[in-house]
Amino acid sequence: MTLHLYIARKFTLYLLAILGIFGAIMVLIDMVEELRDFDTGTLGIGGALHLSLLKVPGDLYTILPLIAVMATVALFLALARSSELVVARASGRSALRSLTAPVVVALVYGVIAVAIFNPIIAATSRQYDSVSSRYKGREASVLSVSSEGLWLRQGSLSGQTVIRAARADAQATRFYDVTFLSLDAKGAPVWRIEAAEARLRPQGWDIRDAKRWGFGPEIDNPEARAAVSPQLVLPSDLTLENIRDSFARPAAVAIWDLPAFISGLDRAGFSALPQRVWFQMELAMPLVMAAMVLLGAAFTMRHVRFGRTGMMAMLALGLGLGLFFLRNFAQVLGENGQIPVALAAWSPPLAGILLSLGLLLHLEDG
Repeated sequence: MTLHLYIARKFTLYLLAILGIFGAIMVLIDMVEELRDFDTGTLGIGGALHLSLLKVPGDLYTILPLIAVMATVALFLALARSSELVVARASGRSALRSLTAPVVVALVYGVIAVAIFNPIIAATSRQYDSVSSRYKGREASVLSVSSEGLWLRQGSLSGQTVIRAARADAQATRFYDVTFLSLDAKGAPVWRIEAAEARLRPQGWDIRDAKRWGFGPEIDNPEARAAVSPQLVLPSDLTLENIRDSFARPAAVAIWDLPAFISGLDRAGFSALPQRVWFQMELAMPLVMAAMVLLGAAFTMRHVRFGRTGMMAMLALGLGLGLFFLRNFAQVLGENGQIPVALAAWSPPLAGILLSLGLLLHLEDG
């Protein structure tokens, strides 16, 4: 038990150290990129740092499996150089038993990352979009799905327009049972439109079978002055690409909210396949972390006197990188509907675990 705790503590220290190094480097790189993306004088050093601190956690979360394999390689190379692995084996402890502590720690950290850090990163991602839009001088368009239907918000300098649709087609080209509510800069209603159908075209909203009410101090009876039109065109800065991109970012939704969000998408008529794949891949994250630890250990649990230590470490990192890209490739195939969701999410980590166990049994105990 004492040896397990010792190895777990060393693995945690290496993981945190590598995470901190990558975080510092990525913040500096992202600050330079943010300063380049904005016009001169728009964004200062403080603003660039603010945006970087909101964006980098999501980037670190994405490469967390790679950080796990790096920490594993560093751990077992250090144990091999100090001959601690030799002592452990001399005491009768097998290679697989020595891996119990880092694998369990990786599983625990994977669960913590999904359960706690995933919602935090989803919040920082949304905050980054909002702050970035504010620095660029435009109001961010907000899209959400609830039990009442699909909600959109398009902004301008004069105010906001809130849009609710009961449902839409899968391509997000037609919206049905639509309500438009325009608000001025102070939040007071200006007008309201209800329509049976609306299409978002390059020139704006093409609204059919619409009824429009006006509001204001000079209108004492909005219903009496309501106007019915077979067709209206409402200018908009929204595009179909904006709407589709919003739905294509499941990482911006906390994992605890994803099941309800997927149900809302189904009710609204949208395809929730990317969200389903992302949800299953997040659930598989602990297994991915364990697979990375096993891959890293398969090549580095050997004494340095055997030689080729550098080559074995590079092989471990290369296989970890290969598993990382295989997971991303499977995600793309799953989102396109070419393979089942469960296969896209769970097959890469299971393949990595089986491959690494086979290598360990062959190299260490075979």
